[in-house]
Amino acid sequence: MPPGEAGCLRAPGTPGAAGGGRRAASRLAVGSATAVFAAKSRAIRWSRLVTGADGKRVLTTLVGSLPRPDAVVDVVRKQDDGEVTDAAAADAIMRESVAEVVARQVAVGIDMVSDGEMSKISYATYMRHRLTGFELGDAPRAVPADLDAFPDYRDRIASRGETPVYRRPICRGPIAVRDLGPVRADIRHLAEATQTQPVKAAFLTAASPGVIAVFQPNEYYSTQREYLYGVAEAMKVEYDEIAASDLILQVDCPDLAMGRHIRYRDESEEAFLEHAAEQVEVLNHALADVPAERVRMHVCWGNYEGPHTSDIDLRKILPIVLQAKPSMIAFEAANPRHAHEWEAWLGVKLPSEKVLIPGVIDTCTNYVEHPELVAQRVRRFVEIAGPERVIAGTDCGFGTFAGFGRVHPDICWAKLQSLVQGAALAFPE
Repeated sequence: MPPGEAGCLRAPGTPGAAGGGRRAASRLAVGSATAVFAAKSRAIRWSRLVTGADGKRVLTTLVGSLPRPDAVVDVVRKQDDGEVTDAAAADAIMRESVAEVVARQVAVGIDMVSDGEMSKISYATYMRHRLTGFELGDAPRAVPADLDAFPDYRDRIASRGETPVYRRPICRGPIAVRDLGPVRADIRHLAEATQTQPVKAAFLTAASPGVIAVFQPNEYYSTQREYLYGVAEAMKVEYDEIAASDLILQVDCPDLAMGRHIRYRDESEEAFLEHAAEQVEVLNHALADVPAERVRMHVCWGNYEGPHTSDIDLRKILPIVLQAKPSMIAFEAANPRHAHEWEAWLGVKLPSEKVLIPGVIDTCTNYVEHPELVAQRVRRFVEIAGPERVIAGTDCGFGTFAGFGRVHPDICWAKLQSLVQGAALAFPE
């Protein structure tokens, strides 16, 4: 990425700008996108997304990541390792892989498609190549509390290579946008792939400020709040770029659930909830210029097969999650630890602008859900929110880390087929 562009996208007064230094991140917006959004004559309106042509069908989507072809894994790993690659050849591989993964989603019947996160090494660490201030270090990886509670199991899955291996960035300098090229390439590839496909909508994922701060240790900013706002100012530019296109933005927010048993595992539950509330505040700041109906958020407890006995209850975080700006909320509702929590939604007054994307497919098991089971799960949420405010989704992604995934690629597509069939069964014509 061109180092010469490192400073040209900073707002005056933000860390890294002249005189910025080690101080609180500026909350100045990096250019208002309001006019851009208003001028988008082709912008997808939410009222056209949530129902089929007859107003009866529950639509389908996924959380984002899908298994990547070997050629894509090779490119992103080389890029992550800093190896020089043929830029034109790499772009061609990405463009072709996105076109293929979109076509395959359409073939199985997915309505709101993604690019499969082809260009990302992982959902939270990819930003190291797009932002300044991060470098690789030797900070130990945080281990989920539930795995430490079962040390023999933890050691067994580690010895068998059943956990992903990735390079962990550390914040050691002022954060700013390094290069908008990668996100613009993502937008271009997905836009091109959907031009000739009959999709209801398409979305691109981006890491939330909270999840970046949870997994990338801070050694530069004096407080966690300064760090969060530093990340938010830089990521705001990426959010605005995506939302200003015809694509939906998805912000990944596992920090609001998984953060409890990883980053804040040794703190009290009350302290964690305070952190979560602050992370939602910062997220809303970063989304200031993005209309709520053009954003979806994903909340999860970690996309790994494990006991999950330390997961915080959905009921406890739901009031905080509902304060977030995105109109669409994707969340786990299929796996054995959280499938029962559909009842938590019965106890809240769902804001009229919110749309639920419950996971009705488990992304950590090679069992293929029966369509009738999927239909049962969909109906539960339709009874709560109404068919026009429910989209059937998956618990999480199928390719959270490039080249790693518990579900076999062929079975992944079989599960998505079952998702589509089950959603259709929920309300037969």
